[in-house]
Amino acid sequence: MTALSALWLPIVVSAIVVFAASFLAWVVLPHHRQDWGPLPDEEGTRAKLVDQGLEPGQYMIPYCEDPNNATPEIKQKFKEGPIVYLLARPSMPGMGKNLGLMFAFYLAVSFFTAYIASHALPEEASYLAVFRIVGATATLAYVAGGVPNAVWFGRSWSSTFKEALDGVAYGLLTAGVFGWLWP
Repeated sequence: MTALSALWLPIVVSAIVVFAASFLAWVVLPHHRQDWGPLPDEEGTRAKLVDQGLEPGQYMIPYCEDPNNATPEIKQKFKEGPIVYLLARPSMPGMGKNLGLMFAFYLAVSFFTAYIASHALPEEASYLAVFRIVGATATLAYVAGGVPNAVWFGRSWSSTFKEALDGVAYGLLTAGVFGWLWP
């Protein structure tokens, strides 16, 4: 077993490396540019939502509070489609706050990955042993969260697959940093 306190450097460095890789994936590389598309009448839809006084939140169309008690009309709407999941925000969030939250997420993944590795590996573990345990753990953390959104909320499988590829890269980068800086 390795002391978790001995892994502070790989935790921080791997979070920084993944943060930089995420920037490259979303800002520099072109593979996520087609993940979102425009509505046929974006301005009309936007004006209608503003007129209705849409509050920030999560919405579903058609809405049914209790699917077990759905009326025949609601069941027909679900059958006909479209089914819409809408996330509404008051305005574009500040990049600084979002970047800070993402870095905190990367730190949390690295911390919990380090926690698992500290219990699974001795201090004298080889680079490859560290790479395997850390790589599997971090990859799982970065990849698994997106699949339920595709299954339940209709997120496109192509977007989910591209994010999974990003997650594999982040997991491997985390593994490389931990293998390099393992005490």
